[in-house]
Amino acid sequence: MALKFPRILLTGGAGFIGSHTAEALLRQGADLTIVDNLDEFYSPAWKRANLKDVQAAGRFAFEQVDIADYDALRDVVARSKPEAILHLAARAGVRPSIEQPRLYERVNVSATLNLLELAREFHVKQFVFGSSSSVYGATSRAPFCEDHVEMKPISPYAATKLAGELLGYTYAHLHSLPVICLRFFTVYGPRQRPDLAIHKFTALIEAGNPVPIFGDGSTGRDYTFVDDIVAGVLAAIEYAPPGGGAPFDVFNLGNSHPVKLNELVEMLERITGRKAIRDPQPLQPGDVPLTWADLSKSARLLGYQPATPLEDGLKNFVTWYRATDPARRA
Repeated sequence: MALKFPRILLTGGAGFIGSHTAEALLRQGADLTIVDNLDEFYSPAWKRANLKDVQAAGRFAFEQVDIADYDALRDVVARSKPEAILHLAARAGVRPSIEQPRLYERVNVSATLNLLELAREFHVKQFVFGSSSSVYGATSRAPFCEDHVEMKPISPYAATKLAGELLGYTYAHLHSLPVICLRFFTVYGPRQRPDLAIHKFTALIEAGNPVPIFGDGSTGRDYTFVDDIVAGVLAAIEYAPPGGGAPFDVFNLGNSHPVKLNELVEMLERITGRKAIRDPQPLQPGDVPLTWADLSKSARLLGYQPATPLEDGLKNFVTWYRATDPARRA
């Protein structure tokens, strides 16, 4: 099926979710421009390797630009003339955001405002924003539903993602800019960032090193395989409200099967064939006890149906990890 908006600007396309999304868009014939500054939050060499993988799916334009640099970003938008902007770039990580809150505000809030303002100026037809399940905070009823209005984010990262959503609503209201916000729930799979739990735990177990277990291992996460997330992102790019209506909406993209930390480690032990050396640690500030997506709205309006059980996805990840050039893990 042809894309409704074939000319797409994708921010963060050298990253984990972004590179998988870029491949999927190219396979559907998108005229794609990727914007990424190859930030050193983790190795730029890793991101260049991601882009090399994307090249196998098709040709695209690449702009190494900081989205917080308004003038440079405006130049890219003016030249590429996107019909849709898919904004996945972000300063990621709950715990680092506690140490560098101003940096997170600059990248996740000010830069999102830059993109919204440019979308308004250049009459972009669809704006999709990659948000996070962390916006729900620690007090939301489970499973987390999009119509839950009492948001209490408990980390600067979560607060910046909620701020991005609110800016999107404002631009939709003032300028009739269609804005779709996607709340991602603990995404994993090949190319996952090395600081995230599944990647980090796999590396430690494979090397025979201790695995830090924060708290008593009872915290639960709604782990979602990256291919399922990409399917939801593609559906959001095409989405229009039934019968018209408000140009702003929010959707959960998760797996809706939360798994406790202890269970995750046990699965990785079975899949790797190695015993984890557990290293008990105190709970970390900013971490929520549970994430769990209510997918009824996403299923109804986006046709979103996650298809990858956690054990299958972990097998896929471990296979990729073992086959990957160690230089990419630097």
